[in-house]
Amino acid sequence: VQLQAFGGGLVQTGGSLSISCATCRRPCNTDVMGWFRQAPGKEREFVATISRSGAVTGYADSVKGRFTISRDNARSTAWLQMNSLKPEDTAVYYCAAFYGRLPHITSQDRSNYHRWGQGTQVTVSS
Repeated sequence: VQLQAFGGGLVQTGGSLSISCATCRRPCNTDVMGWFRQAPGKEREFVATISRSGAVTGYADSVKGRFTISRDNARSTAWLQMNSLKPEDTAVYYCAAFYGRLPHITSQDRSNYHRWGQGTQVTVSS
């Protein structure tokens, strides 16, 4: 089942942007969701993760306090709210998912994620 990411675009430094990820997996509340990003010439890196229950989240140090991950299982959607954006946040953002055996597990490890979206470009101008 494919994931689809939406909402990327161009924003100025200090601005905000929200991107979303739709998953059609049934039942839709069984997956751990994550956001990763890849800038040109760099490795894909972890950004944020949320448990299937929505109760547990995790963030990369570089985005902690600025980004917020959330989900609505009834709508099969996860969001990444990005505030106080910086030029170094410019990247293609990917949503990803894997089956969560337990309701509160999360993961920052890219290798745990088995399903990936196509990516959405976020560009922060200086």
